Amino acid sequence: MTNDDHKKDTQRALSACKAIVDGRDPARHSSDILVTAEHTFAVVLLAACGGNARLAAAMLNEGLVHGIEERLSIWQSKGGAA
Repeated sequence: MTNDDHKKDTQRALSACKAIVDGRDPARHSSDILVTAEHTFAVVLLAACGGNARLAAAMLNEGLVHGIEERLSIWQSKGGAA
């Protein structure tokens, strides 16, 4: 992945975050925001797996969880909030 690809990926992620948060206060509406994010992740996994729920669940467990944990670790190592 090139640096430009990383920048585009980050822009997509920030755009998706804005759409998921949708003007809600993250501190006051965290539960509602997380429900929307959960719904979004499920839809994206199903789309990426051609509607195969079993494969989507496998991708969640084998790839997505690990990837998110890694990104959170990187964020914290760069001085992100504890």
